This record gives sequence, C-alpha cells and structure tokens, in this order.
Amino acid sequence: MLTIESGKKHRFCDGVSRRNFLRIGSLAMGGLSLPQILQAQDLSGKKDSQKSVIMIFLSGGPPHQDWFDLKPEAPAEIRGPREPIATNVPGIEICELMPQLAKVADKFAFIRSMAGSDNRHASFQCMTGRLFRQQPQGGWPSLGSTLSKLYESTNPVVPPFIGLSPRMRNAPWADPGQPGFLGMAHSAFKPSAEGKADMILNGVNAERLDDRKALLASLDNMRRRAEVVEDMQGIDAYTKQAFGILTSSKLAQALDLSKEDPKLRDRYGRGSTKPAGYGDAGPLLNDYFLMARRLVEVGVRCVTLAYGRWDWHGKPHGTIFEHEEEHFPMLDQGLTALMEDLENRGMDKDVSVVVWGEFGRTPRISPAVGRDHWPKVSCAMLAGGGMRTGQVIGSTNRFAEHVKDRPVGYDEVFATLYHNLGIDVNTATVDDLSGRPMYLVDQAQPIKELI
Repeated sequence: MLTIESGKKHRFCDGVSRRNFLRIGSLAMGGLSLPQILQAQDLSGKKDSQKSVIMIFLSGGPPHQDWFDLKPEAPAEIRGPREPIATNVPGIEICELMPQLAKVADKFAFIRSMAGSDNRHASFQCMTGRLFRQQPQGGWPSLGSTLSKLYESTNPVVPPFIGLSPRMRNAPWADPGQPGFLGMAHSAFKPSAEGKADMILNGVNAERLDDRKALLASLDNMRRRAEVVEDMQGIDAYTKQAFGILTSSKLAQALDLSKEDPKLRDRYGRGSTKPAGYGDAGPLLNDYFLMARRLVEVGVRCVTLAYGRWDWHGKPHGTIFEHEEEHFPMLDQGLTALMEDLENRGMDKDVSVVVWGEFGRTPRISPAVGRDHWPKVSCAMLAGGGMRTGQVIGSTNRFAEHVKDRPVGYDEVFATLYHNLGIDVNTATVDDLSGRPMYLVDQAQPIKELI
C-alpha cells in the first residue's frame, strides 16, 4: 500500500509526526519507512550505468517440448499436436502458436538445456539463481535486490527495483524477489502487489491510473498537503527524496499507461487482469510488458513480473493444449512487442530480457492430457543486453527427457545478466549479515556463447 497521511502543521490529525509524513506499506516492512530505506541504500557504494534487466517469470513452468524444443519425430504421446514452424534463423524451429516470435528469432537466444532445477513451485530460483535449501542466514538476495545494493537507480526519484507481480493464491509464484541478507532497504517496490489495487495516491488506486486527470489531481493534492507542513526545508534529505519518489512525475508517468499511444498498447496486446488458468496464479496481462519497458526507460534497474499460469496437469481444469492456445499467442505478442519497442528506442543493447520458469514438463502426456513437473530439464529465452542472439544453446535427447549436450545452470544465466550489466562476477561481492563478502554466484561464468 502506498499512502500519504493527511493533517495539519507540526502534527497530523492522526498523531503522525512530520518525520513520519511519508510511508509505504509494501516497502515499510520491519518498521522501515521509505526515508529510512533511502538512507540505508545511501550507505552502500553505487556505480553509474544505464543498463537494466527485465525478468519475465512464467509461473508454473512452461512445457519446453511444446515451445521451442519440439520433437516431431517422437511418438504422439510425447510430441503432442503441436507442429514446429521455421523462423528467420535457418535451422531454428519453434511452436506454430508463436508466429511473431518466428519472424524475430534472431533477436533471441533459446536455451534448451536448463539443468539443476530446485523442483519447487516458486520463483525463488529464477529470482536468485540459487537453491532454496542452501541458504545463508537471512537468505539469498534476489537479482533486483543485488542491483539495488550495487547500483541504485539511474534516477534518484525512481526506485531501483520494482516487482509487478500481482497477488496470487500461490504466493511463491508472486514473489518478485526478496532482499535476503541485504535487508529491507533493497526490497522491491511493488506498485501492483495486490493486483494493482494497493497503490493508492490519496484515493486514486492503480486501477484508475488510466484516468490521467484523476492521477494528476491526486498528485497536486499531495503537493498541496506538503505545503501545509511547516517547512519542507526542515525535513531531512531522505524524507524529501522519498517525497520526490512518491510525487515524481517520472514514476507516476511510467505507471500511467494512458500516456502511451493506444496503437502501441494494442501492439503489446493489453491482456486481462483476471487470473489465467486455474485461478491461483497471475493474469496474462501484457500491459506489464509495456510498463516494464516504461520503468527501465526512466531508470529502474530491475523489473520482475510473473506472467500467466503454466502449471498444466490436465483435466478437470482443461487440457494442456487448451491452455497453450491461450498462453502462447499472448506471450508471442507481448514479448515480440517488447523487443521491437526496446529496439525502436535504442534500448535493446542496454536492457537484458530473460524469460523462464521454475522447471520443465514431463515428456509423456498424462492420461489427464497434461504434462506434470519435470525438473530434469527446462528451457529459457534471453534477449537484448548486447548478447549474441539468433542461436540455440544446448539440446535434449529424442524425447526431451534429459540434457544431451551443453547443460546450462541457473547461476550461469545470472552470471550472464551480471556481465551484461558490467559486473564482474569473479570480483564483485556483497556482505552478508556477519559482514563476510559473498560472491554473486558460486563459480559460474557468463554463458560463453552469448558474450
């Protein structure tokens, strides 16, 4: 929840002092206000860079053998009904339900051999690159929190780490990434953590951000209330910076999609706020892709989002192939629009995009016409960030059961993302709760095929 308390001079009507004038519910965990968070962030050294990451988490685990590791020569109970189609890169084929991606496959790197899944229905491994069962005191920090610690945002009135995942019944899917031992100062700012209903600017929630007049009126009202405070110069620098974040046109405008050309929103696909699939996960909300682009454009270092529900076990909740007919075309549209938009704005070399889930799906189609959990191998797509795209990395055996060659670990993907951000994983560290320096990944190196 994001609120501005109301009141008069010196002290507000509810007894809140002016030093507690600004507080954010979704960030003020453990009693920390936004000014305290900013002060804590300022205690760590930051580096200057314009680079950023957009991480798209496909909650539930996408079916690799129906996406871009199709096995058309396998028996029907393995291959399913999906047919591969050619892409603009000779030799690379993907699912027929993703024709737009096929036309721009040269902008993506397709990893068919992700290995080492933690086999947990959660975003944790995709957000940290680590195994959940092997954690230090305080827990491993996520990518966004690490970037918050090392870099800060490129704009002082914009949070460095934003999570767009909505509230879900299965909460571990909605986790945008935790700060772990880095502390709450580096947690994600979550403007849509409650399905966009918990971002409130004096009565204007995020569902009404499309109403530009209401948004501007709300911000004007907030500023007028600030003037009631005896002396803004008397508020310390971190409180003023916090007020700048909350009233900043940069952040407000980035979250206000009505400022975009409707044709561009249509190109992204807009989508729906309703939960996709069984109802316990996120929506197919393509507006999130557009919002992610807008956020990195104004200086956010890392944007994470959960997209759809990819855990398809079959009847009675619908067959896997019914869900694919809904999910694949929407992802196809939103993802290709994102990369096209980044390129048109000259941002594609600076923004790294990663798309993946927590594990793969069983090669054999179940009697319920679904595919169950399969941690032995999964897949990922990477784009942007100056990487060498238009290639496939790794392969599986003829039934997509196991890695055949070039296994790729989650930590290798993280090492690659850090490399794209200008961070040397061989030297960069962050201190744990005991003050001991911890490397960002354990021995993993950037994926050599991409850099």
